Amino acid sequence: MNDAKKKLIERIKEWTPDDEPLQLACANLTDADLTDADLTDADLQWADLRNANLAGANLASAKLKGAKLERANLIEANLQGSNLIEADLRWANLIEANLQGSKLQRGDLKRADLERANLTDADLQGADLQRANLTGANLPGANLQRADLTGVIMQYAKLQGANLKGADLTGADLTGTILPDGTIWNQETDMRKFTR
Repeated sequence: MNDAKKKLIERIKEWTPDDEPLQLACANLTDADLTDADLTDADLQWADLRNANLAGANLASAKLKGAKLERANLIEANLQGSNLIEADLRWANLIEANLQGSKLQRGDLKRADLERANLTDADLQGADLQRANLTGANLPGANLQRADLTGVIMQYAKLQGANLKGADLTGADLTGTILPDGTIWNQETDMRKFTR
């Protein structure tokens, strides 16, 4: 790790909510250990956070538009109200992450692990969630309009009030999932009534 990256990580770890929000747009934070870091309101637009460890980090209201978070560890991270529009979250670990009210439009979440994540009222319009794991995820009121959910594992997820218009659910595993109308998915469920 070079000295510039070390200094940047030190600056992040020393930041407190009383300080001005961190300006880290386009920063190179690949492989950085930011476990439990407080990045509330931080500007991380287009930042490179591939393989970064952000487990337990507070990224509430952070600006992460276009950020590269491929294979990042975001277990139990707080991303409530964050802007992740067009972010790359392929293979990211978001187990039990809080993404309530987050903006994930057109985000790439292929094979992301969102098991038991809170996506209540999240906007995932046009997002690519192919083969993502959403087992036990909470998605009440989520906007999944035109999302690609091909091959997604969504067992026992909660979709009450979610918008699935135009979503592609080809090959999705919805075993035990609570659907937008409050019913539980079964083999006879015609999902077209939710996706048209």
